[in-house]
Amino acid sequence: MATKQLASAQARLNPSQRQAAAWDKGPLLVLAGPGSGKTSVLTCRIARILDETRDKPFRILGLTFTNKAADEMRTRVMDLVPGEEHRLFLGTFHSFCAEALRQHGSHLGISPTFTIYSQDSDLESFLSDAVDRLKPTSSVVSDQDKKLLPIIQRLKSLLVFPDKCQEVIEDADLCQRVVEVYPAYEEELARHNALDFTSLILRTYELVSKFPAFAKRYRTVYPYICVDEFQDTNEAQYSLIKAILGQSHRNLFIVADDDQIIYQWNGASHQRLEELASDFKPTVLQLPVNYRCPAEIVDLANNLIRNNFLRTENKAPLQAYQGPGGDDAVRLLGPYEDFDAEAASVSDDIQQRHPTSPGKVVVLARNRKLLLGVQTALRGRGMSAAIAQRKDEFESAPFVWLHGMLRLANDRQNEDVLEAVCGSFRQLSGIESDVEGVKAQAQAAGQDLFRRWLKHAQTHAAKSNAGKVLADANKCLGGGNEFLRFCDSSLAWFDEIARPENHNGDESNEPFAVFSDERTVWTDLKREIIGTVGEGVTLEAFLQELQMRSKESIPSPSMVRLFTIHASKGKEFDHVYLVGMVEDEMPSFQAIKKGDRSPELEEERRNCFVAITRTSKTLTLSYAGSYNGWTKEPSRFLFEMGVLEEEDS
Repeated sequence: MATKQLASAQARLNPSQRQAAAWDKGPLLVLAGPGSGKTSVLTCRIARILDETRDKPFRILGLTFTNKAADEMRTRVMDLVPGEEHRLFLGTFHSFCAEALRQHGSHLGISPTFTIYSQDSDLESFLSDAVDRLKPTSSVVSDQDKKLLPIIQRLKSLLVFPDKCQEVIEDADLCQRVVEVYPAYEEELARHNALDFTSLILRTYELVSKFPAFAKRYRTVYPYICVDEFQDTNEAQYSLIKAILGQSHRNLFIVADDDQIIYQWNGASHQRLEELASDFKPTVLQLPVNYRCPAEIVDLANNLIRNNFLRTENKAPLQAYQGPGGDDAVRLLGPYEDFDAEAASVSDDIQQRHPTSPGKVVVLARNRKLLLGVQTALRGRGMSAAIAQRKDEFESAPFVWLHGMLRLANDRQNEDVLEAVCGSFRQLSGIESDVEGVKAQAQAAGQDLFRRWLKHAQTHAAKSNAGKVLADANKCLGGGNEFLRFCDSSLAWFDEIARPENHNGDESNEPFAVFSDERTVWTDLKREIIGTVGEGVTLEAFLQELQMRSKESIPSPSMVRLFTIHASKGKEFDHVYLVGMVEDEMPSFQAIKKGDRSPELEEERRNCFVAITRTSKTLTLSYAGSYNGWTKEPSRFLFEMGVLEEEDS
C-alpha cells in the first residue's frame, strides 16, 4: 500500500504524467517539454516501484547529468518512500562509472583509490610530462604535441582507445603523433593512479565489454534503469547504456526532449533519439503541458521551435497550464545604438523593476563576453552581480587544508598536496612547515609524507589550539577510516579560530575569506555524496565524488545572477533577461555560415527555446544595432517568435 506522501504525489499528476509514472516494464520514451513536471514523473515511478517491492533485493539505477538534479530527485524519493533509499542509485553517469571502477576496476589495472582530475591545467601537466618522456626516443613527437589534449579527450568521448586511432584520424601526420602521445598520456595518468573525466566512461565501457559477467551482474542488480535528459547523452554514454543492457534486457525508461539538445559540441545529437528508436523501439509518451511559463511565453516557444526540422515526428506543441501573465510577461527593449547602451539600459531596468528582489532576476546571453558587459554595468550602479561558473577547488584556507589532509591521507606520497597542506596550515595556525625538510625526513625514516608531516606538526603545535585537531587526524586518518569524524573535528576547530576575537577583530582575515560560504557548500556536498554512495562511504569514494562536484556557493538573494544559456539549462527563474538578440550573436556567426537548414542553426534555435522557457513570470528580450563596432541586424528568432514584425526591421 502506497505511503500517504506517495499517494498524494500521484494524485497531483495529470493523466499523461500518471500513465508514465505507472509504466512497469519494457522500453519507454517520455518526451517531456520544459516545465512539464518530468521530475515528479520520475520520482513517482521510482518511489512506486520501491514501495511495491519492499521485500525484493534489487536496486533501481537512475542516471542524470547534474549532481543537483540527482540530489533533488533522491530527496523527493526519500520523502515519498522513507527507508528505501538504499535500494536506489541515483546520480550522474560519472558517479556511476566511478563506483563501478572502484568495485571492479582492478580487472583493468585500476586501483580503487584512483584520483579524478577534471581541470585542463592538471591534465595538460600530465600530457606535458608524457611528451617530455617521449621526445628523446621519438622522431615525430615535439613540444607542439603538448596541445593534443582536446583531440585525446574527443577520441575518448567517441570510445576510441589508443590502438584504434588509425581508424578515425584521417590526417596521416597527426595520426602518427597521436598514436604515440595518446598511450603515453594514459601511462602518465596510470603512474599517478589518476583518471581524467572522460576516462570514467571509457574505462567502464571497457570493463563491461571485456567482462560480460559484470554487465550481466548490473542487469541483475538493476532490473529497472532510468535515464533523465537523455537528449544530452554523447556516443560514449549511450554505448555504455547499451553495453550494460545487452541484447535481452529492454527495461529502459528514458526521459528526453529533442527541442532541448544544446550540447552538440559535447557529442549530443538529434540522431541519438533516432538510434534509441531503432535499437529499442520504445513506446512513446508525450508530456506537452508546461506548468512553468505564462501562456504568452509558451506561445513564443511554440512559434520559435516549429521552424526546426530535426524534431520527433508528430511532436505535440507545448500547452500552457498558466493563464496569461499580463502586459509585462514579454517585453522587448531596443534597438539601442550599441551593446554598451543595451547593457546600461538593461541594468537600469533591473534596478527600477526589481529593487528589493534582485536575486530573482537572471541575465542570460549566448556567450560570456556579453555577460561581462552587463555585469560591469550592474556593478556600476551599485548592484551585486555574479557570472555563474564552475568552481573546482576550495579557496579558503580552512577547506584547502581539510581537503588537502584527506587527499594526503589517501595518497600519502603526493608532494603537491603536501605543499597545499603546509601552506594552509601555516595560515590557520601560524606554524611553519619546511616542505623539503618533511620530504627528506620521510625518506630517511622510510615514512610516508602524511605520517611525517603529522608528526612534525604535532611537535610544533603541542601547546596551540591546533593540537586537538591534529590528534584527531592521527586517530581518524592514521590507519582507520573515520575520516568523517575528522571532518567534524576540523569544522569545530575552524569555527573556533574564525571567531573575530581570535584574529584581533580583523574582518578582512584573509585565510577565512569565503569561509562561511564554503562551510555551507561543504555541508551540502557531504550530504549529497553520502546520499549518492551511502552511509558507508569510503575515503577514496568521498574524494572522488568531491572532485567531480563544483564548489560554488549558493548566490545571495541580493545578487543578480548571470548565466550563459548552456549553464542555465535545467534551471528556473522568476524573471529572465535575454540580451544580445541579434544575428551573429543569437544565432551565432558560425551557425549562420552553415546555412538556414543546418543542424548548427537548429541548435541555435534550441538555445533560444531553452533560454526563454527558463522563466516562470517575465521575459525581457533586448538588442542593439552595433556590437564590438560591427553593425548587426535583429535576430531572426525575434521574427519567428512574433516579437518583431518584418516591417519593424
